[in-house]
Amino acid sequence: MKFWEEYTAYIKDNPEGYWFKRKLYGYGWTPAKPAGWAVVGLYLLFVLGMVLYAEYTGGVEASPFKFVAALVAATLLLIVVSWRTGEPPKWQWGAKHHSDQ
Repeated sequence: MKFWEEYTAYIKDNPEGYWFKRKLYGYGWTPAKPAGWAVVGLYLLFVLGMVLYAEYTGGVEASPFKFVAALVAATLLLIVVSWRTGEPPKWQWGAKHHSDQ
């Protein structure tokens, strides 16, 4: 449970009000505010909708380029939103403690 407590404390320490905070371990972002979770949810709904639509219409076989292009565009949009509303990205391996600095 120590990891979960550390993660929760890290996400709650957000005085700047970022939608996305840096991941606690690794590189990238994790949602920190309801708006961030909404963006990720919309992205997942869009991808699921694309997959279901393609399955229903046979779109992937007919036009794989369009399917991949739409997926890449949605992913790039997610990255741009995360970049603009999140902490500056950097590699991180755990929370920084005052004694570590």
